[in-house]
Amino acid sequence: QLQLQESGGGTVQAGGSLRLSCAASGRPWSTYEMGWFRQAPGKEREFVAGIRISWSGEDTYYRDSVQGRFTISRDNAKNTVYLQMNGLKPEDTAVYYCALDQVVLTIRSDYWGQGTQVTVSS
Repeated sequence: QLQLQESGGGTVQAGGSLRLSCAASGRPWSTYEMGWFRQAPGKEREFVAGIRISWSGEDTYYRDSVQGRFTISRDNAKNTVYLQMNGLKPEDTAVYYCALDQVVLTIRSDYWGQGTQVTVSS
């Protein structure tokens, strides 16, 4: 059973940076997607960034509001995915969840981390 462990949340001022980490306890499949969702109080969980691993390599994709500010990357040897968040805004405040799926990341994906709080003060 795969397990995901997140770390790296915290509180920063607007314009600051944080880096989130998500380590998978085992090696996922040969092709899979791994990434980040977030959920603010009173709002639905939403996709933030993902990385698609396949035989041909890897591709990254982002929601529009974080494009250019957030960067997702992977350390294959450590089974770990990172989310570097720069230029943080108060509207980025949320609990961030790591997710893993054998096909495509959605809010119905099977594997989730416990969540880590990110708070951006104005």
